[in-house]
Amino acid sequence: MATLSTLFTKTPTPSLTFFNKTHKPTTVLPFSVNRTPQKTRISCALIEPDGGKLVDLIVKDSHRDEKRRKALSMPKIRLTQIDLEWVHVLSEGWASPLKGFMRESEFLQTLHFNSLRVDGGGVVNMSVPIVLAIDDLQKGRIGEADEVALVDSRGVTVAVLSNVEIYKHNKEERIARTWGTTAPGLPYVEEAITNAGNWLIGGDLAVIEPIKYNDGLDRFRLSPSELREEFTRRNADAVFAFQLRNPVHNGHALLMTDTRRRLLEMGYKNPVLLLHPLGGYTKADDVPLSWRMQQHEKVLEDGVLDPETTVVSIFPSPMHYAGPTEVQWHAKARINAGANFYIVGRDPAGMSHPVEKRDLYDADHGKKVLSMAPGLERLNILPFRVAAYDKTQSKMAFFDPSRSQDFLFISGTKMRTLAKNRENPPEGFMCPGGWKVLVDYYDSLASDANRKVPEPVPA
Repeated sequence: MATLSTLFTKTPTPSLTFFNKTHKPTTVLPFSVNRTPQKTRISCALIEPDGGKLVDLIVKDSHRDEKRRKALSMPKIRLTQIDLEWVHVLSEGWASPLKGFMRESEFLQTLHFNSLRVDGGGVVNMSVPIVLAIDDLQKGRIGEADEVALVDSRGVTVAVLSNVEIYKHNKEERIARTWGTTAPGLPYVEEAITNAGNWLIGGDLAVIEPIKYNDGLDRFRLSPSELREEFTRRNADAVFAFQLRNPVHNGHALLMTDTRRRLLEMGYKNPVLLLHPLGGYTKADDVPLSWRMQQHEKVLEDGVLDPETTVVSIFPSPMHYAGPTEVQWHAKARINAGANFYIVGRDPAGMSHPVEKRDLYDADHGKKVLSMAPGLERLNILPFRVAAYDKTQSKMAFFDPSRSQDFLFISGTKMRTLAKNRENPPEGFMCPGGWKVLVDYYDSLASDANRKVPEPVPA
């Protein structure tokens, strides 16, 4: 059975190279699709990106030295890790047709309409602000300059922002409209907004080189153009995307395999799954990306998902936990990667209320919003069918309310508790290899905690 590590070899064998980044770009043909595709509409061409053309903001090799040289004399803005992740997102076209950090007009359209107006009068979905904050001191240093250099934590120039526009960062309005609350304790807010500057700077972005993290996972970070190339190489006539930030259990796998079955029944010949874990900022109690990728590898290695019909790649966006607002961003970005079907689960991008003991969002609002959202009309929304552990069959199955007593719901909290205690879940809940990765992760946390406990000082 192929594993994720072997799938990244450079040997030109189709079954072993479908994550390889060495293929040349492929022309992508336009594909118009409605929400209930008929057999007569089936085509092997991929859905068009938003705006009709995939944005690529990475400077050409021949111009990089010149761009770096000019950046030396520009005012500098030091990027946070989340800022850098947004540079990555913008540079590869995930937010097409956006060509840089938002100017005020784009910021206001996003906050108030969850969409951007494009040339010709149409709209594309854009539900979360992609902005860069600066403080008073940085604003003063920039002065009347039209270009600024964006540098990483080491002071290395990452990108140049041109034709800049500086405007007020109204944090309360941004938070209230993105999350629907200003309650304290929202993870992304505390990490990226509360202590950020009181100004936002927008402009046209030129990224010196492709963003790399050198964490052993860069080979998984396929850009939208690379994913489109891979889907075209596989002759995919449908691409269905599954966004996740948690380990994959057999209920998730059932949903994905059942989706492929349904697409085949519709008349598609080769639907391909984009298993697309979120790879940017996540809150502290989420399983880290490196461990999740190990777990996903075991899912393919154990045959729970078929490597021949699955592309595993990392989505570089930070996580907001903004419920129905954020799920639109997750769906829109996958259109730009070539997906024309999107699986939406219960309470997508949701979280517990940071103060009260309840969910922050209605669990069904995410899928309802996606079915109505402006700019997402071309995307087919596939609501999550509820899966639970069927005690009569000792496996995950779709919930049958007529025999509810036969089903056991294993929450994320329960799953984490079992793993922390080195207890096994019911047989058939998760593949053994994947479960061992989870147990090893929580073991590593316990070991780290033990090492940090100071030894008692002798009296």
